[in-house]
Amino acid sequence: MSLLDFLFVKKTDFKALLQRGAIIVDVRTPQEYKSGHIKGSKNIPLDALPTYVDDLKAKGRPIITCCRSGARSRAAVGLLKARGIESYNGGAWTTLESIIKTTR
Repeated sequence: MSLLDFLFVKKTDFKALLQRGAIIVDVRTPQEYKSGHIKGSKNIPLDALPTYVDDLKAKGRPIITCCRSGARSRAAVGLLKARGIESYNGGAWTTLESIIKTTR
């Protein structure tokens, strides 16, 4: 993504997604998740995510992914979108948590 793409990309409205029943999936390891996470999020490590695709798709809800920095959550979104699941990269879990707290 170029700097211009970054500057002009439409920001995701996480509040609207949560109002639609979005599920927050934290794709960090269980150890990382235990050290802190967004209340109500589900921990599905990135390497295990493919085995949960059918379950997530069956829920019919948007997915917001998060991790430590945003790299793994971006990869997770690519995997989910390739399987037909509406998904969004929430980036770092701490940043997403701050956004959610100010919008709930």
